[in-house]
Amino acid sequence: MTVDLNSLLTVVLFVALIILVIIFIVLGIRLIKTLKKVDEVIDDVNGKMNKVNGVFDIIDKTTDYASTISDKIIEGLSKAVNFLFFKKKGKDEDE
Repeated sequence: MTVDLNSLLTVVLFVALIILVIIFIVLGIRLIKTLKKVDEVIDDVNGKMNKVNGVFDIIDKTTDYASTISDKIIEGLSKAVNFLFFKKKGKDEDE
């Protein structure tokens, strides 16, 4: 009935290792399930972003068009103002 301390510690160590392996297997299975759920959420978000992407393209094109028009208007006004000022300076120099 005497139990050797060395064999007792070996048995305890093996039992602890078996318990740790079981815990890691359970955690691994839970991690795989969680990753599947995260993958589904990411796929759903990507699908929704693709639907919204068209709206953003329309907004981008509209702002580019408005910017181009405002640049042309400002350029025309700037040319008109420069023409008026340079025309007046030219008349003053001739007189």
